[in-house]
Amino acid sequence: MRMVVVGLGAIATLGVAALVMAAGPGEALPAGIPGTTAVGGEGLIALSATSGGQHQQVTVIDPATRAMSVYHISLATGEVTLKSVRRIHWDLQMNEFNATHPLPGEIRSMIEQ
Repeated sequence: MRMVVVGLGAIATLGVAALVMAAGPGEALPAGIPGTTAVGGEGLIALSATSGGQHQQVTVIDPATRAMSVYHISLATGEVTLKSVRRIHWDLQMNEFNATHPLPGEIRSMIEQ
């Protein structure tokens, strides 16, 4: 169950990262994502969300390098743990991944007919 929650959090974070990077520097960050706070500007962007009541997850995005890092902060001790660092440039080049049917390419084919 814990892996499912972490996996869903990672997928949501990548989605938000893609939206933030698409907005570009100085533009508004996505609003209305429940339980998430976004802070950013011309430099780094930080997204914060509570996860499972045991830790806070902070995602830091660098739009200039298209890299992101994910940290967990223990609510009990304040300990900060780096969970992942990743350049997402190539992720954003994919047309589809982990999609279910109908796949985006299948939808496009149906519409173009």
